[in-house]
Amino acid sequence: MALPTKLKHMNLFNDGTSYVGQVEELALPVLNRVMEEYRGAGMNAPINTDQGMEALSMEWTCGGLMEEPLRQFGITQHDGVLLIFNGSYTAEDGSGIKAVEIEMRGRHSAIDMGTAKPAEGGTLKITSNLSYYRLNINNENIIEIDIINMIEMVDGVDRLKDHRTALGLN
Repeated sequence: MALPTKLKHMNLFNDGTSYVGQVEELALPVLNRVMEEYRGAGMNAPINTDQGMEALSMEWTCGGLMEEPLRQFGITQHDGVLLIFNGSYTAEDGSGIKAVEIEMRGRHSAIDMGTAKPAEGGTLKITSNLSYYRLNINNENIIEIDIINMIEMVDGVDRLKDHRTALGLN
């Protein structure tokens, strides 16, 4: 019987700096399609038509004051901050470890330093808006989304290639 593969250990890198022991949790990006209902003549019910994707973002919480994200706030380049999540996932059925890497590029849109109370460390919560996302499992690219360059690769298939060609972008 198979058991679910669960996150056992994780790390976050910010522009190459390891945050091991400092990041408490991450809300990884939600991949969400924008769907629009369409019902035409002769259709007994509407269908959803794909209109692209919603904006990508992630939230992460640090266990105290972190200077690097504060220094990056207001960066003007859309992909000015490189964030890499590394996760070690395993199931309790002996199926082995899965290495998950999510590379994200973007910039911070919100930094919440929380409440200040003496003798308590507090947290630093950061929201990062993303223009690039790549999910790799065991050294295999599963999903790559490059918003600026109109690339959406899923399981090796570039779903926007023909659109780029039609627009003269290839």
